Amino acid sequence: MTRTARALGSSPRGALRLTLYLLWTVILIPVQALAVARGWRLNRGLPVFYHRVCTRLMGLDVVVRGDRAADGPVMFVSNHSSYLDITVLGSLIPGSFVAKTEVGSWPFFGLLAKLQRTVFVERKARSTVGQQRDDLGGRLESGDSLILFPEGTSSDGNRTLPFKTALFAVASRRIDGRPLTVQPVSITPTRLDGIPMGFAFRPFYAWYGDMDLVPHLWQAFRLGGMTVEVEFHPPVTIDGFSSRKALADHCHRVITQGVARAVSGRPDAPRPTDASLATTETTPSPAAPTISDAAHGSA
Repeated sequence: MTRTARALGSSPRGALRLTLYLLWTVILIPVQALAVARGWRLNRGLPVFYHRVCTRLMGLDVVVRGDRAADGPVMFVSNHSSYLDITVLGSLIPGSFVAKTEVGSWPFFGLLAKLQRTVFVERKARSTVGQQRDDLGGRLESGDSLILFPEGTSSDGNRTLPFKTALFAVASRRIDGRPLTVQPVSITPTRLDGIPMGFAFRPFYAWYGDMDLVPHLWQAFRLGGMTVEVEFHPPVTIDGFSSRKALADHCHRVITQGVARAVSGRPDAPRPTDASLATTETTPSPAAPTISDAAHGSA
């Protein structure tokens, strides 16, 4: 832990937050487990309530812009920089996450992922892409919304990495005769105790590269309130694009722009018009530096 983090953090505050978080989680685990086992509708709504309380316990102030698509199952596509994204997005979206298979074997967090009915995928096994697409499609057809992190790894929070497009193939599914709704979402940590994070402080939220989980999590509990901005961009369907890659490029573009606006402190800056997005639909997204996914938890 850096000297700056020690100066900003409070161990008593961290201990209190961690204790309350664990107590709240232990109380909710058997309720959600029973709801999942019995197939109760509660198993979809309870995680939202759980995560909403967790954001309070962890000092996360979630600022929302735009409107979440609420009609029918939706595939939400988001950038990803931290395990804290799960809590933030989980507090806003009644849906299940898509994560790499290894997450299911993690102590404690693997159990929480399973209780939220996470869809696990083997991201490096190209031979199983078809089966994974069918698994995702089946969940969507059953009415479940899914949350996908297509970067394939977590970033430093200051930029959006290139998207992997294989799982965008599920967007070609028709749900009750209609094309699947896809909604891009950008999530950006912007302030720490009211102070703009900038490049120096954003790693207190972002978890990437070879960072160890436990020290980073303890640091997050110790620090003061963090502001996280979430922007729901206009939903689209694959019918408006020439291919799944074009759809992925569009999602990457609008999410990148949303992150850039939040990072610059100008979240209300003018958005590109639909016409301007259409003219660049097939333009490849700009390359971004790659970051090791050795410590990443989502696909």
